[in-house]
Amino acid sequence: MPRVFVQGSPVDTYPRLAPEARRGAVRRITEVGEEVLHKPCRDVTEFGPDLAALIDDMFLTMYVAEGAGLAANQVGVALRLFVYDCLDDEGVRHVGHIVNPVLEPLDPAGRRLLDEGEGCLSVPGAVMDVPRPDRAVVRGQDRDGRPVRVEGTGYFARCLAHETDHLGGQVYLDRLSGRERKEALRQVADRREEVFARRAANLEALGS
Repeated sequence: MPRVFVQGSPVDTYPRLAPEARRGAVRRITEVGEEVLHKPCRDVTEFGPDLAALIDDMFLTMYVAEGAGLAANQVGVALRLFVYDCLDDEGVRHVGHIVNPVLEPLDPAGRRLLDEGEGCLSVPGAVMDVPRPDRAVVRGQDRDGRPVRVEGTGYFARCLAHETDHLGGQVYLDRLSGRERKEALRQVADRREEVFARRAANLEALGS
């Protein structure tokens, strides 16, 4: 089986960082509580250099923050778009971006929920168990408006569902009980400084 899929299609070789990151600039990542994270994003209607530049910036920002995915509203842009570079449970790498993503409904009979650890770059330092289906299919477009279909299992399915949630104005804390949410925010308070120090070190390393 191919070890890397880009935009849902297998490739023979791929660099450690997506080429988009080499063209990008790091943007500030929004944090839970900021309005842009808690309201639905707008559909992308203009495909061109501005969108391409945003995708480039999002890839680099995601790598600096050690993320598996990043939604546009996590860099303060309320558009329906996310990027990803994520391994599934079989160790297969999936890289790409999806514009105007729609998560396809799954047949409940064939759906299995996995209650596993989940984090978020906008909830820095917290990891909580969140039930998610073990499979996800997302349809959308690429930066040029061409149709894209991406399917994932295991952790990559979790990533696809998590990022699509973001674009609807939902963070994973919204799927937790009140007690669990308090625990996640306690983790943020304890670990936020360490997370930001690591991001700063990553930025310096990428620039050298």
